[in-house]
Amino acid sequence: MEMNYFADRVCKAVSKELGKDYEVKVQQVWKNNGICRTGLLVLEKDGNTAPTIYLESFYEACKNGMPVGRIAGIIVRICREDSVKGNIDLEFFRDFGKLQDRVCYRLVGKKGNEILLEDIPHMEYLDLAICFFYAYYSDEMGEGSILIHNSHMEMWHICTEDLFRLAQVNTPRLFPWKCGTVWEMLCENMEEGQEKGGEETALQASVPDNIPMKVLTNSRRNYGASAVLYPGVLEEAAERMGGDFYILPCSVHEIILLPYEWKLSAGFMKKMISDINRTQVEPEEVLSDSLYYYDTEMREIRRI
Repeated sequence: MEMNYFADRVCKAVSKELGKDYEVKVQQVWKNNGICRTGLLVLEKDGNTAPTIYLESFYEACKNGMPVGRIAGIIVRICREDSVKGNIDLEFFRDFGKLQDRVCYRLVGKKGNEILLEDIPHMEYLDLAICFFYAYYSDEMGEGSILIHNSHMEMWHICTEDLFRLAQVNTPRLFPWKCGTVWEMLCENMEEGQEKGGEETALQASVPDNIPMKVLTNSRRNYGASAVLYPGVLEEAAERMGGDFYILPCSVHEIILLPYEWKLSAGFMKKMISDINRTQVEPEEVLSDSLYYYDTEMREIRRI
């Protein structure tokens, strides 16, 4: 059974069980790095927000023998238990004055995101791109983010530099940076009951045990690679590392810092990054295949 046929069957089964008060349709959703995922959009007729339930894991379950009817039942239960009821007032998004305290940035790779970057305000950073989002929080919708598009900037009558200036203050405030050893991060995650980052990444596991590497991320370990942009972070990291250091991107969520004094082969590190990105990191979470170096004297990152 191909994905398109599977998605159509699930869509019809969910629509039948939810009834006429819901509109259910299949939608292709473009994610980071040009990855396209198949989602099921479920909209209650008197509402204006709709959860998107991605079908890839359900498709794998179906191929392993789970009936479509059971999958549809699981999705229906998710929709009934977790969906936002009624209408959410989205008019606030027109007033930039109400948004500017939660405008933040994140880092993505330029390669693979060419089409997306044409439609969103961004700034180039090495072989990466700084893009912007609104970090929302509400009792009705919980926490999440809304990617800022060019059309939003036009509506607000602002420029990319305005977004960056706000994000440079807001992002460190809302998502404070964290830097520690792998063991410190694992212990902290266990104490907080966090799942994300609860195990060392494949890149971390590939570095020899005797090298004092550190993990740099943010408090949510969500798009935490952007912590390298925070004012003063690299300077403080250099003090902790005892001087210059290499930067190895684990994913969009975190990066690894390795002291320069260990002088690992650049070729070895580049191959390690590339191999792990291809085999161990989810495609939409890859940041870059590049190796970077922080020069304490110049106070800048350069790509090796």
